[in-house]
Amino acid sequence: MREIEAQRIADAVARLSVQANTCLPPDVKDCIARARREEDWPPAQEILDRIMENGNIGGGFPICQDTGMACVFLEVGQDVHIDGDLSKAVDEGVRRGYEEGYLRKSVVSDPLERMNSGDNTPAMLYTELVPGDQITVTVAPKGFGSENMSRIAMLKPSDGIEGVKAFILDTVEQAGPNPCPPIVVGVGIGGTFDKCALMAKKALLRGMGAPSSQPFYADLERELLGKINALGIGPQGFGGRTTALAVHIETMPTHIAGLPCAVNINCHVARHASEVI
Repeated sequence: MREIEAQRIADAVARLSVQANTCLPPDVKDCIARARREEDWPPAQEILDRIMENGNIGGGFPICQDTGMACVFLEVGQDVHIDGDLSKAVDEGVRRGYEEGYLRKSVVSDPLERMNSGDNTPAMLYTELVPGDQITVTVAPKGFGSENMSRIAMLKPSDGIEGVKAFILDTVEQAGPNPCPPIVVGVGIGGTFDKCALMAKKALLRGMGAPSSQPFYADLERELLGKINALGIGPQGFGGRTTALAVHIETMPTHIAGLPCAVNINCHVARHASEVI
């Protein structure tokens, strides 16, 4: 059994909160550059040029003014004992990271009373037990321009694959320019109401454009990406062939009477950063 002090997790979360908000990942840069090469609509070309320019600006400035609600994913090895309060450590890391990085605090303590918490806590914490004696910490700040465009549907099994496709395409079409396209589309299919939504969110953590390990779903991702880009929404809604950079689908078994499907949309920056402790 390996012992890890909760403070180490707090330190990692603080670092990753700043890193995720200020550094555009290389795979995202490559994907945007590829989209720019393939784009032939002048207004879309200009928007993609501005996005690339923004992503290359140094100095530790936030990529976006909405520095998001901190979603923290922990893969905790079964042979790890955490010395201290895990939840408090994660919130401490978010608090420090958002303060030290001069990141906007966007969290309200109560959904109806709307009083700002002042430090971007609490984090949305997701933990998963895995084999081993390490902890993988991933911080994925989620802005709500895109989060607000996400949807879930409890489809009927008879809706089948065509129903799933129609729901995903309708969700993107209804979102229009609101989530700052080009977007990344995370999809969860199966499980239960809550598991389906979590899969859609975790799908956004995959390397940009990395296909599903299941050939059937890899083909479905490619088909949906083509259909989404054919909608003509384009970068920032100005038209063109680049509405989405990637579609990522995650699945799991479900009940004989159900076909849950969730779509979690992300803007083009697809912010996340990870560290292994």
